[in-house]
Amino acid sequence: MGRAIELAAGVRSLTSPNPWVGAVLVTADGTSFDGATERPGGRHAEVVALDAARAAGADTAGATMFTTLEPCSHHGRTPPCSEALVAAGVARVVVGMEDPDRNVAGQGIAQLRAAGIDVEVGIGAAEVTTQLAPYVKHRTTGRPWVLLKLAASLDGRTAAPDGTSQWITGPAARADAHRLRAESDAVIVGAGTVRADDPALTVRDAAGDDPLRVVLGRAPSDAKVHPCVELDGALVDVLDELGRRGVVQAMVEGGATVAGAFHREGLVDQYVLYLAPALFGGDDARALLAGPGAATIDDVWRGRITSVERLGDDLRVELEPCSPG
Repeated sequence: MGRAIELAAGVRSLTSPNPWVGAVLVTADGTSFDGATERPGGRHAEVVALDAARAAGADTAGATMFTTLEPCSHHGRTPPCSEALVAAGVARVVVGMEDPDRNVAGQGIAQLRAAGIDVEVGIGAAEVTTQLAPYVKHRTTGRPWVLLKLAASLDGRTAAPDGTSQWITGPAARADAHRLRAESDAVIVGAGTVRADDPALTVRDAAGDDPLRVVLGRAPSDAKVHPCVELDGALVDVLDELGRRGVVQAMVEGGATVAGAFHREGLVDQYVLYLAPALFGGDDARALLAGPGAATIDDVWRGRITSVERLGDDLRVELEPCSPG
């Protein structure tokens, strides 16, 4: 299962809106074959592993399939993986987690068991659930996973008083931010940021496709962000619209007003903060989040730090909201 999770991570930026899934087929003689979900319309991870075994002349009868997500059981762009496993004579299937998609939701596991296949569910579940958290949220709520990316000096400032900000962080941190952009289906900025910085919001320092570019408000006709989607209204309505468009993960890139609004409304699922070894040294530089903050210490937002990593000279801090209660 550990290998399957690694394979899933390798296709994270390619499969959306389908889940990024990894699979390993182990034949009766102990030979293993890897599989990972292809781009939409392509093969699912289990079929990739089965095809790899057949291409090598291996016998799939009596084999064990390890897969991070429950095999699908319905006809979509591809035939059901459950049927492929039954036809291949697989004897055992080990599943990381049940698929929350209403088209599957335990039906794939039920079909495998009805065919006499031994199915074990929950191996590596904690890691798989974390890995597929954006997919799970989209399938269960209809809204995308919201990742808020922030970059600041150690004293929590994002730009000088005159508005200049490039570059606070170094190349390694910027490349990592582009990786996050490649893993996201949409990137969200405010119209003010577009007017001030004229960002292209494309993927340059990582492998992957450009996300859907979303501007809250109206972008100038000659802005680099075009073609983009311009949306107005409440942020929850924006997220509902993006969810309907198949956006599984939306990355909020700014500016401070938009970031502050998402934060205050409790709409952020994951925070990624890049901290540079720099100090603006005063209170006149621009803060991470604009707008009213906590009035008292009792009102301060508190999250949970899930990882800290050094990227070149910078620190990457990842945190998530604390669960209610």
